[in-house]
Amino acid sequence: MPDTSPSLWSRASRLELGVLPVPVFLCAAVIVVIAGYAGRLTADLIGGLAVMMVAGVVLDWAGRNVPILRNIGGPAIFCLFVPAALVGYGLFQPQMLAAVTAAIKTDNLLYLYIASLVVGSILGIDHRVLGTGFLRMLVPFLAGTVMAVVVGLGVGALMGFELKHTFFYIVTPILGGGIGEGILPLSIAYAQTAGKSQADLIALMIPAALIGNVVAILSAGTLGWFGERHPRFSGKGRLVKLGDELDLKPEPEEQAYDLKLMGAGLLIICVMFTFGGLLAPITGISGPVMMIVLTAALKLTRVMPERMELGCYQMYRFVAVNLTPAVLVGLGAIFISWNQLVASLSPGYFVVCAATVLALVSTAFLTGQMMKMYPVETAVVTVCHSGLGGTGDVAILSAANRMNLMPFSQMVTRLGGAGMVVLASLLMHHFG
Repeated sequence: MPDTSPSLWSRASRLELGVLPVPVFLCAAVIVVIAGYAGRLTADLIGGLAVMMVAGVVLDWAGRNVPILRNIGGPAIFCLFVPAALVGYGLFQPQMLAAVTAAIKTDNLLYLYIASLVVGSILGIDHRVLGTGFLRMLVPFLAGTVMAVVVGLGVGALMGFELKHTFFYIVTPILGGGIGEGILPLSIAYAQTAGKSQADLIALMIPAALIGNVVAILSAGTLGWFGERHPRFSGKGRLVKLGDELDLKPEPEEQAYDLKLMGAGLLIICVMFTFGGLLAPITGISGPVMMIVLTAALKLTRVMPERMELGCYQMYRFVAVNLTPAVLVGLGAIFISWNQLVASLSPGYFVVCAATVLALVSTAFLTGQMMKMYPVETAVVTVCHSGLGGTGDVAILSAANRMNLMPFSQMVTRLGGAGMVVLASLLMHHFG
């Protein structure tokens, strides 16, 4: 009788890494690695995506299977910090790093990713949730920010830091909205008063922002785990309790995916990003924030046809599901300085940074519960205020498995960060 047992290839193909059969993944990884070492990997979006997606598959899988870490955002932690460590120790192959840098910075993959998440998630949620969510988030956000500053100053004093140093160089960089949006403008403002060079000021503030971002990611992962263990505190991605969830229409993701609608959604996403940039110099508001405002206005006025909203939402889901690990790999390799992070890990300094972020999270959690919001989601959105801008939002929400909260987190990060930069600049001018 002929041998009908499955071949070795067939048996191996039943094993999967992520969604890829192991032999297929290994072939893809070998090709990318050989191309990198042979100098044939293109430094553009295609080459960068190949590197980031191959690395993302492995690191995402590892993060989901490591005990303890898998319950507190392991995939995001691995995808961010393993590439950062490889770059820091000089182990990231230069050709591959050049491709990743080109994809993230030159070809603006990060902006396409964030725009897809913001526009798609806004147009995909119920308009009642959007309106009440933005308004209600102000209270836990402001309460959490005030408590973060107070606790940060108090713990800083206990650790032997001067109040002025703690506020200007530890707490404010954590809450300033990231490096580009927060630390860079702060360094310019501080340099005019403090008598230090901008480069020295940046080096002084970046460690606080990095540690704050790490603690925020771990906090978000812990919140996601807590929400699964205690469902009464979690909205499973919903921010506001409307009292009539059973009457809401089915989520868009429950409907059949339509490729033509997704194409229309991609066009609308790109146009909304462009529109925000077009109005930025006129309004004095940054392009990404204008994109959020314009998209929210479209949703609240309900002028966008529902089919087009569905197309944007489905495009957002495609991007979030398929590109998140890859984008996190790129962010870790390009934006997280491993050497600065390790060098700043003195116990007292770390305690001040951690206390600041934990005060922000816990206050938002309790305030959200008092305001009849979902405490887990409220705290996750608020803790984005202590992340590295838009890149931090991606990592934090990914750790909590709450990517649909991107529009709320972007508002908290960008407007809250801008407010902290303005406040600290004015205070430095008067008391520096």
